[in-house]
Amino acid sequence: QVQLVESGGGLVQAGGSRRLSCAASGHTFSDYSMAWFRQAPGKERNFVASITWSGRGTTYIDSVKGRFTISRYNAKEAAYLQMNNLKPGDTAVYYCAAGSADVLVTNAADILYWGQGIQVTVSS
Repeated sequence: QVQLVESGGGLVQAGGSRRLSCAASGHTFSDYSMAWFRQAPGKERNFVASITWSGRGTTYIDSVKGRFTISRYNAKEAAYLQMNNLKPGDTAVYYCAAGSADVLVTNAADILYWGQGIQVTVSS
């Protein structure tokens, strides 16, 4: 069992930046790929970004490319999502998630473990 805890959320103005962190515990962190999903009010939970266990592979949804960066630090058992040039449309609850080590997970059905989620609100 892997426990994932997000931090770093909050209120930010449009154009601003925010860094989300995800602290993992309970199993070998490098056994998993990591991902971020988000869910806006009244909408489905959607993929945002993912990274392989080594950190060498990443993928993003088109709407965040060039603005968001996913990273991980295996020695600290942590994953991050750096969000720059935030827009009101980025407002959502953001979830940290873990999947199979060598797969860039983009589908919620492939996620093995979820964090509890953290709110990010971007004001215009």
